[in-house]
Amino acid sequence: MQIKDAQEIVDQWIKEHGVRYFNELTNLAMLTEEVGEVARIIARRYGEQSQKQSDKGKELGDELADVLFVLICLANQTGIDLTEALKNNLEKKTVRDSRRHIDNSKLK
Repeated sequence: MQIKDAQEIVDQWIKEHGVRYFNELTNLAMLTEEVGEVARIIARRYGEQSQKQSDKGKELGDELADVLFVLICLANQTGIDLTEALKNNLEKKTVRDSRRHIDNSKLK
């Protein structure tokens, strides 16, 4: 699936099942909540926190997909083409950071 396809699929899902997009501020709050759920899983599985019983059924992939869904909603409702935005962002990073990580002694 291409990013453009994902944006179209999410838009169609919203129209069929979601009635309408939540406003941008609500979606930002939802994005923050979903990122928090990802952080919780990572902190408990890969970090030093112990896992709670309520965390055991949580799937990282599912939570990452929740983040992506809300991010796509925000892009759709603000008129952002994520394919173009990502392409431009990668070009910016390539120019800005062309040697930064390669020359970073902390990464060797």
